[in-house]
Amino acid sequence: MRIVYFSLGYCTHDHRFLKAISDGGHEVFFVQLEGNVRQVEDRPVPPNVQLVLWKGGHGPFKWSDLPKLVLDFRRVVREIKPDLIHAGPIQTCAFIAVLSGFRSILTQSWGFDLMDDVHKSKWMEWVTGYTLKRSTFFTSDAKVTRDKAVAYGMNPDKTIVFPWGVDLEHFSPTADYRSSTMVHRPSSVVTLFCNRSWEPRYGVDVLARAFVKVASERDDVNLLLLGGGSQGQFIRSILQNGGVLDRVAFAGQISQTVLPEWYHRADLYISPSHVDGSSVSLMEALACGLPCLVSDIPANKEWVTEGENGWLFRDGDANHLAEKILAAIAQRESLPQVGQSSRQVAELRADWKKNAEALMKVYRELT
Repeated sequence: MRIVYFSLGYCTHDHRFLKAISDGGHEVFFVQLEGNVRQVEDRPVPPNVQLVLWKGGHGPFKWSDLPKLVLDFRRVVREIKPDLIHAGPIQTCAFIAVLSGFRSILTQSWGFDLMDDVHKSKWMEWVTGYTLKRSTFFTSDAKVTRDKAVAYGMNPDKTIVFPWGVDLEHFSPTADYRSSTMVHRPSSVVTLFCNRSWEPRYGVDVLARAFVKVASERDDVNLLLLGGGSQGQFIRSILQNGGVLDRVAFAGQISQTVLPEWYHRADLYISPSHVDGSSVSLMEALACGLPCLVSDIPANKEWVTEGENGWLFRDGDANHLAEKILAAIAQRESLPQVGQSSRQVAELRADWKKNAEALMKVYRELT
């Protein structure tokens, strides 16, 4: 089958999908809307995936470029003659695919498109409905986004939900991923860990405020932050003004190859995200056997059960997050047992090797 995979750029999730499609024996053509403007994946594009050169892929998407992008995407479709276009997010890549006039289209939600972007304007609401009503099939990684898609006009009988999942062998609580260059923390120190992007929708500033409060009450707690983003200066100022900057480690962008090492440094994983589908970083933490403390948004509730494999705090409430962190530390001796429950959840629901077959099944049904 000839498949056009159309996405914003090339991130870890794109690598996962492209490899699954290629491994499934399909001929894959990869079209990027913004290229390396977004966070990129350090692994090369999987073998047998053909990169498509077109008028997009060279910078941030602008609505003023929409006419020329649609025209050139039509050219791409004429030349490739695909059996299927797999496109997302909804209001950009999938919208352009729909405007090209091609059918069949598998529209994929990336979570933020239905949980955040759709609410930014009436125009975005219209684009969302227009795209979904003309999509052949829809997929997402969480029930909450599937329900949103149906509310905007997607045929409920043409939807499938499956978590994007993780490699349970790579992200494991037992495998030895530790590197000889890593500094091992003393066992008396509690390490909090977060690797969400420093963008408003992911709430890392909420975690920063909560950590200031926690650090004022305990001197045996450190914070490990990965990644970066537009709120970098703001987040650092919160920590600096709170007098805790020296208790925070900033590791920057980390390769997927060594990422499990960093989960293994932590005692508690925290995701303060305001908007999410099924978070892959949350699934990675679960797979590594970490107790998880996450915001009580609907998608997180699909993965974390209070008191079993972690805890929930009120979204956006830094004081409540601080209370939950302190409560988790107070029962530190039970954290390994909570982490075992995390791993069990990952094994049951977050195995990408199994979940990818759901995507292959949709491909077969669409053709």
